[in-house]
Amino acid sequence: MSISRRNFVIAGSVAAAGGSLVLSACSSGGGGGGAQGGSAASATYSKVTVGTAKDSTGPAPQVPGARKGGTIHALGPDDFSHLDPQRIYFAWNSTVANLYVRCLTGYRIAPNGSMKLVGDLATDTGTMTDGGRTWTFTLKDGLKWEDGSELTVEDVRHGIERGFASFTTEGATYVQTWLTGSTDFRSLYKGPYGGKHLDSVVTDTAKKTITFHLKTARPDLDWALAMHSYGAVPVAHDSKEKYDKDPVSCGPYRIKQHSVDKSMTLVRNTHWDPATDPIRTAYPDSVVFEFGPEALQATDRLIADSGTDQYAVMAYSGVPAERIQKVIGTPDLQNRTVNGLLTGLYYYAINCRRIKDVKVRRALNHAWPLEQIRSIYGGPSAGDYATTILSPDIAGRVKFDVYGKLRNPRGDTAKAKSLLKAAGKLGQKIVYTYPQGGNDAYDKTKVVIVNALKEAGFDPVVKPVESTSYYDQVGQIDNTFDVMWYGWSPDWPAAYTLIQPLFDGATIADNAPNVSQLNVGWVNSAIKKDAGVTDTVKQEAAWAALDKEIMAKEAPIIPETYQRRYYLYGTKVGGAQFDPLFSAFLVYKLYAKS
Repeated sequence: MSISRRNFVIAGSVAAAGGSLVLSACSSGGGGGGAQGGSAASATYSKVTVGTAKDSTGPAPQVPGARKGGTIHALGPDDFSHLDPQRIYFAWNSTVANLYVRCLTGYRIAPNGSMKLVGDLATDTGTMTDGGRTWTFTLKDGLKWEDGSELTVEDVRHGIERGFASFTTEGATYVQTWLTGSTDFRSLYKGPYGGKHLDSVVTDTAKKTITFHLKTARPDLDWALAMHSYGAVPVAHDSKEKYDKDPVSCGPYRIKQHSVDKSMTLVRNTHWDPATDPIRTAYPDSVVFEFGPEALQATDRLIADSGTDQYAVMAYSGVPAERIQKVIGTPDLQNRTVNGLLTGLYYYAINCRRIKDVKVRRALNHAWPLEQIRSIYGGPSAGDYATTILSPDIAGRVKFDVYGKLRNPRGDTAKAKSLLKAAGKLGQKIVYTYPQGGNDAYDKTKVVIVNALKEAGFDPVVKPVESTSYYDQVGQIDNTFDVMWYGWSPDWPAAYTLIQPLFDGATIADNAPNVSQLNVGWVNSAIKKDAGVTDTVKQEAAWAALDKEIMAKEAPIIPETYQRRYYLYGTKVGGAQFDPLFSAFLVYKLYAKS
């Protein structure tokens, strides 16, 4: 399984801004997305369900009070690294891809942040047969590209097959692996440019169907196909590598202008039919991205709220430490914020190759000072304590607290010391690392971590790594660290995308996601078994049980927090809502007020 580069944008953003999450404790510590036009967040985490064919019909639910027209401006620190859907994995790239890329499935997101998987290009979320090895989708009528040509099942197949090409290595690889039965899928199929199609993908032009024949049962294919890496691409307009600079739209907007590292302008795609789209609205006439403003500069511009900045949003980087108290402490400004919990989990990976005794790993969990760490991040409004592998927005997740961290978040160093003593490991050396540079929060947390470990009977040694090379170094099999700060967010809101990458022994390799290097037979077998369960309710229950069993029996990580981010927007922006998938604004719901 390839490492989720999308996820590390999120993790990296928090690493760079973790110290900026100095938020007032009066804010909701709950979950979900921001309410329309205000700063309130949902009191519960985002819920995820699978919709019906009726849910998959357009138009998308309208935003109350919205009007068509005008321009929305989005301020971001960096340009998009890729626009070709098969090369999109970063969350930031997906934020703009939402406007011009469509996939077989997608997520309809309600005002309270709850999500429903629906058919996007497809009439529904697909039909599964043969125990999960075969999936069939039917395309909707009325689908067109920006030039008015019909979007066909051959275009959908083309997008899937392009994921095998030598120049699309940045995208997701789930479906390619499932279709071929091999992680070395490019050795089996080179992509569509030699005139050959995949035998495992069958289209019927007359019936407008596309059928996937998988090598192993995958009851979650419908979720995976919502990733932009599997978006449709027109066969007639595929310019291969050049497509990354000038992709063709089948969404509500098309790219009109792109000055690299400066700006990008999207305007209406007049051939997009809202009756086919259950997800997106398209109120502004145009959306203009401005690249360059860092978080502080963007915040100050939006506080000043003048000129076109009245119609602007912070597109990705959140309100920084220097301004957060001003923003949330000033009612007029607070009313112009949205906030939400970032999807996924932030945790400390315990190197099971080095720390083989599970009693020592359990002792680390008991000793870890979550309350002191979160206080440095900013207190309750910086996020919620994590005690599980599965984050609260994962379908079927069950809350548990094996190590009593909710009851005693300061840590139980006495319990930890007794475990070490029983194991004959008092004085156990622990080499701890974290990303250093650009954020002093982790330099501060190391102090409380070291104090707690000493009190628990450990001998802590701190070896920080410069942030730009941090993930490369901790991703090496032969690294010399025992405990490593880390983060991971799912590629879709199902347990497989957290548990399999992080704890399957097959994912141990240099720069692979199993940084804990857990390789236990019963865990590997359970992952394989649970992934093949076709009954959704039973599968979710199995993953939830495995979550708790891994933490209780193996303790390969120390869960830390589900972190929160705040964004500011101008007074002339309506429909502001936090995107629980990509931790940004839902740009396609915004409108310009008159």
